[in-house]
Amino acid sequence: MKFTKSLVGLSALAVVSFLVSGAPAHAEVESETAFVFNTFSFLIHGALVMWMAAGFAMLESGLVRTKNTGTICLKNIALYAMACLMYYLIGYNIMYTDVSGYFGSFTLFYNSSEAEAALLAATDKTAELVQPVVENGYAVMSDWFFQVVFVATAASVVSGTIAERMKLWPFMVFTIVLTAFLYPITGSWAWGGGWLSDMGFKDFAGSTLVHSVGGWCALTGAVLLGPRKGKYNADGSVNPIPGSNLPLATLGTFILWFGWFGFNGGSQLALGSAADAVAIANVYANTNIAACAGIVAAMLASQILFKKVDLSMSLNGALAGLVAITAGPDVPTPLYAIIIGGVGGILAVLAVPFFDKLKIDDVVGALSVHLVGGIWGTLCVGIFDGGDIVAQIVGILAIGAFMVIGSGIVWTVLKLTVGIRVTAEEEFQGQDKAELGMEAYPEFGTGSGRL
Repeated sequence: MKFTKSLVGLSALAVVSFLVSGAPAHAEVESETAFVFNTFSFLIHGALVMWMAAGFAMLESGLVRTKNTGTICLKNIALYAMACLMYYLIGYNIMYTDVSGYFGSFTLFYNSSEAEAALLAATDKTAELVQPVVENGYAVMSDWFFQVVFVATAASVVSGTIAERMKLWPFMVFTIVLTAFLYPITGSWAWGGGWLSDMGFKDFAGSTLVHSVGGWCALTGAVLLGPRKGKYNADGSVNPIPGSNLPLATLGTFILWFGWFGFNGGSQLALGSAADAVAIANVYANTNIAACAGIVAAMLASQILFKKVDLSMSLNGALAGLVAITAGPDVPTPLYAIIIGGVGGILAVLAVPFFDKLKIDDVVGALSVHLVGGIWGTLCVGIFDGGDIVAQIVGILAIGAFMVIGSGIVWTVLKLTVGIRVTAEEEFQGQDKAELGMEAYPEFGTGSGRL
């Protein structure tokens, strides 16, 4: 018995000695293993962000009137499809390929690398074929997939603001220009290694590069479109136009919240090391708690300002918290995220009456959430996360100016040619009947949909 204990003790001592003296100071993941995890991170997080398209569709469907529900659903699924097509054809190359400072290559198509094509075509996957692929760090098209779902998010911001009076096909034309040119050009300035990146501008997952970009385009479009009929009185007072389905809007908010973990977590851009895993976990926690702070802060703000807790504003408070934390979800502790998200929720509530005073009709509150929240979140990188506040301000102003001018030109050309607004009769009738020839809820209509 004593001999056995002594043998065990000596064996344990030998193992400890080996670990201390003979083992490397730290274990590294093999390059192919890191490649697999990095690629998996892009794909699974991209799938989460793609699910946000459903969130936008449900949120906007709940906040428009029943007579426009089918149209807003069509716009959301169509803009996602168009964004993917245009980003494949030209957008990704402008944003990431051979960026000269202000934009990348105006070449068509973005496909797998020659090394990946050779590996896929080979019957025998030899080490000589695998190694060049692995050296890239991730599968080429996994990065494209992760990036393309961000483009659709920017376009979704626009659709909600200008809902219930914007023509379908002119909106689709605008989506083409936005996703093929406007979004990729500003994206190249920072994420593509352009001039804003050189200046020190930081935007971890897109408070400005995605959300404010969509917000500026939406603001310009809303101004040129004008408000919905009956929204504002001559004396400037507001006639609220309630949404048709607040439970659906609530579901949309939860879906967006869920997808946001992919939005921010995947923007770590790697999962091939323990450090990356820890960073992603931190980003998830901060993203979640910022949304929590945003909704609680919005509830309190609406109670104080309006003497009632407004559900739609509370939902937008959660989303504003998410938008605000998106520029810097890698802050050291959740306490910072609570402050950032909470202030974002309050700003979202305050911004609604501000835009109403200007008679800018924002159907779903996207300007308050994505534009205002995006600006606040981008500034927070300089306030809470060690960023250069001057670079952050320059980035906000430069991207805002480019998007207002660029989108303004597109909106104006469309307005002067094919027109961008439905007729007064079509607006009264509803876009579902006027443009689709069908209704989302035919049983609640005039009887034409009844058996």
